[in-house]
Amino acid sequence: MKDSKALWLSCQKYILQTVGQEEYSRLFSYVEFETFKVATSTLVLRVPSNYICEEIESKHLDVMRVAIFNTFGKIRLDWNIAVVESVNNNKSNRLIVESNDDTIAPDQSILRAQANIEHTLEVAPGSPQQGKLPAIDSQLNPNQTFRTFIEGTSNKLSRSVGLSIAEHPHTTQFNPMFIFGPSGCGKTHLVNAIGNHCKKIYTDKRVLYVSARTFQLQFANASHTGHQNDFIAFYQTIDMLIVDDVQEWLTASKTQDAFFHIFNHLFKNGKRIILVSDRTPAEMEGMSKRLITRFSSGLLAEMLKPNKQLCIDILNKKIARDGLSVPSEVVEYIAKVADGSVRELEGIINSLMAYSVVYSCNIDMELVERVVKRAVKTDNIPLTVDDILDAVCRHYEVTPNAVKSKSRKREVVVPRQISMYLAKKYTNIPVSRIGKLIGSRDHSTVLHSIALVEETIAKDKAFAKEVKEIEKELDIKKR
Repeated sequence: MKDSKALWLSCQKYILQTVGQEEYSRLFSYVEFETFKVATSTLVLRVPSNYICEEIESKHLDVMRVAIFNTFGKIRLDWNIAVVESVNNNKSNRLIVESNDDTIAPDQSILRAQANIEHTLEVAPGSPQQGKLPAIDSQLNPNQTFRTFIEGTSNKLSRSVGLSIAEHPHTTQFNPMFIFGPSGCGKTHLVNAIGNHCKKIYTDKRVLYVSARTFQLQFANASHTGHQNDFIAFYQTIDMLIVDDVQEWLTASKTQDAFFHIFNHLFKNGKRIILVSDRTPAEMEGMSKRLITRFSSGLLAEMLKPNKQLCIDILNKKIARDGLSVPSEVVEYIAKVADGSVRELEGIINSLMAYSVVYSCNIDMELVERVVKRAVKTDNIPLTVDDILDAVCRHYEVTPNAVKSKSRKREVVVPRQISMYLAKKYTNIPVSRIGKLIGSRDHSTVLHSIALVEETIAKDKAFAKEVKEIEKELDIKKR
């Protein structure tokens, strides 16, 4: 038989001609001949990472099969791929290809590939860090914990399972955990809470939170600089990997391929995988089928937008935590306009706190209405007294200050009364509050104005038409 190294060179030439220069450089250029044991018919090749083994196995197994048959002989091969990963840069991983002694034609061969992964860590003998990997920055938000996460019917299942995973990360149940739901329902807060709680209990765990976008950028940079294997190897050392917004990979096929190998490695070794998306795996058009299958193999946990009561509970918790004083009617109003978005709830409260501190003013309905206009999408905001007052004043060509004044002139009194009537009709604001907002009138004055407008509408068609025109403008604004 020819020299084994010469045979391997023949294998390399065949592979290069078959797969092309680009693919050869990406994968096979990392494969090195180590030895061929004639007695056991074992070919040992050296590779730098498990990623290379998996890529060759999944994409070029037939090419390797034919190359080996053509050079080392027409034998029946029983492939047993045993990967030994090493953190020591002076060590390489091994891809072991074994065969039996039976010789048959290549086209009759039946090859079986098995991946048996064994982990080792080589450090200097006696080192205090022997057997341990260096600590990493988890990238978790320390403020997003279970203590600050408010439970409700919309998130009860996800929270309960998440807490269990954080306390028992070694179990394989519900792995991976795939959390999905609309933007702003608290998904990111929950997964950060899971990671933080796990780190608190198991301080030696390598927990990492990363957005899908950041992962993609890191992978692209690693590929560009030739450190793709180092990138894969790093992520394969994580004990609990949390990836947010995985729907962003829908058009990133190379990123999907890289994550596929990371996912397989972590899953096979009992490591925790938590994924977050705004849609279910089945709705991810553009995601590879093999990833969709894996995403769906654990627990699919849906999170819904919080209802009004949960929004109120979240607001009250944040208000108490920030030491603010906010009237209950303001809290209810914010809960209503935020449309079930926890981010908008918190954004409004933060803005109110800033206004209150900078301008030394109380947090009341007038302030919150002004802040909400800047913080929330227009189609989510109910009409305010100011909206109504502006519409009426434009119609009658008077100023809001004139309507709020003590003037008893008809050209001012009529717009004032119509404003009170429409405020009662289009808002949930108490009558006493309407009076305060429109010229500091008392409760009885507002009721009298409302009754007078209703009576005039019933008797005077021209007046009724004017009110309808204003209402039409308000309806358009509301839509």
